[in-house]
Amino acid sequence: MIRLENVHKAFGDNKVLQGMTLEIPKGSSMVIIGGSGTGKSVALKSILGLIKPDSGEILVDGKPADSGDRDAFLARFGMLFQGAALFDSLPVWQNVAFRLLRGSLKRPVEEAREIAIEKLRRVGLKADVADRLPAELSGGMQKRVGLARAIAAEPEIIFFDEPTTGLDPIMSGVINDLIREIVVEMGATAMTITHDMTSVRAIADNVAMLHAGVIQWTGPVAEMDQSGDPYMEQFIHGRAEGPIEAVR
Repeated sequence: MIRLENVHKAFGDNKVLQGMTLEIPKGSSMVIIGGSGTGKSVALKSILGLIKPDSGEILVDGKPADSGDRDAFLARFGMLFQGAALFDSLPVWQNVAFRLLRGSLKRPVEEAREIAIEKLRRVGLKADVADRLPAELSGGMQKRVGLARAIAAEPEIIFFDEPTTGLDPIMSGVINDLIREIVVEMGATAMTITHDMTSVRAIADNVAMLHAGVIQWTGPVAEMDQSGDPYMEQFIHGRAEGPIEAVR
């Protein structure tokens, strides 16, 4: 579904992606891990066309990501943002139905509200949450609302940006389980970027280790612990010593 081939991206002298190559099969869940500043978010934004790579090729469903109708292209994606990124001035249901109230996916208001409430129920929130403001919700509830918004338009591809950041271990487990269940139910292609190894083990079919702008190792999550790759082993075990230099 998604293929990056020798993708490069620099910001001035800062070379972020230096030949990233990765394939994400249709209907699979890929988790990209790596330290801060290694280019995970840049890769995600490049796929969406928010950042233009300096060179290389990005294909989505076999077609260049920067070709064709832009609105139709973006309509295929859902996104769970780090920190949920809800609109604080809109009630919860309008946050969830944001894409259904405007643009090419626009639905009648009542229908959009019904879909929003249905998706809220799917992530374990009751209908009475729909008319609250985000500030009235806990961090875990806000993350669930963000997940409901990500799936509201039934996307083919869903991106998860650090889905458990700021959550306690129990709520992190709940969110991980929800993400896994929903991706499987929808048959969606998923790409997650995270530092949380618990999330990796709960969400991933496949894992890719991004360091120094290239994929150092990629393979099934079941093979991750026996990868034999020094970058992978240092990261998953949280060791200070290894090829990844700790910033002090």
